[in-house]
Amino acid sequence: MTAETPVHNHDHHDHDSCTHSHGVIDPSLASSERGLWAVKWSTAGLLITVLLQVGAVYLSGSVALLADLLHNVGDIISALPLGIAFWMGRLAPSRRFQYGYGRVEDLAGVMIILIIAASAVATGYESIQRFIHPQPLEHLGAVAIAAGIGFIGNESIALFRIRVGKEIGSAALVADGYHARTDGLVSLAVVISAIGLWLGYPWADPVVGLGITFALLHIVWDSGQTVLTRLLDGIEPGTTEQLQLALAEYDYTNLKARWMGHQLYAQVCLAVEPEMSVGDGDAIANQLRTHLQQEIPYLSDICIEMQKKS
Repeated sequence: MTAETPVHNHDHHDHDSCTHSHGVIDPSLASSERGLWAVKWSTAGLLITVLLQVGAVYLSGSVALLADLLHNVGDIISALPLGIAFWMGRLAPSRRFQYGYGRVEDLAGVMIILIIAASAVATGYESIQRFIHPQPLEHLGAVAIAAGIGFIGNESIALFRIRVGKEIGSAALVADGYHARTDGLVSLAVVISAIGLWLGYPWADPVVGLGITFALLHIVWDSGQTVLTRLLDGIEPGTTEQLQLALAEYDYTNLKARWMGHQLYAQVCLAVEPEMSVGDGDAIANQLRTHLQQEIPYLSDICIEMQKKS
């Protein structure tokens, strides 16, 4: 967590006026660095998994294993826009982009969803083709081993990305983590496919491929809603409830919040007694700001307005 930037106060002394207290809690630099770190190392681990699977796909010709490999490659590709987004998140706001570059992360989330969708289409097509033109598969033991490697690699990466994504409040990184988790489950499905083929059921391979397709489409629908909601300045009910809980001891109105990437921006109006001094108002605002920072670490900017009770 970075140090709090200077607070700018605009004080009004009329009975019916408002006292505005703007506080910026800016963890964006540290969280962007952590997000970039997570993307870099998880992608390196995924690349190792892909290289270990390539040989097994070539030897066996398994469409289910090919689907798994394609999804892992898609994960690597999706890490590029996400890495760029976290890199840009470290940049200071400019005169043109006065709120910074957090929205790039939301756009990266959309690109990730599109990549997952493309992977689902490719897998579905290959599976249908395998139904129409069945092909014998060989080296089923290699397929099972490669799929096991895929499960271990993907699940490790999924745990890593989801954990870091939730820590910094990044919907895009969490979505990419769930994508990796589904790929891990896909790898287990490939093992089932290999067992089915070994038992003499040639349809097992394309059936598993279609199952993978539907699993990916579910991710597109589920994660796509979260990413698009944030892109349209929407806020999850759980985040609103978290803010309301943190403000439970205060008399407030006009609570609003929105995401820009993994940075949460909020504003609230506190009702204070008419005789309260400017100094006391500042003390309350600073106390609230510290409290919110402790309760919601990814809160990047909070605008606190003081409204005297009538």
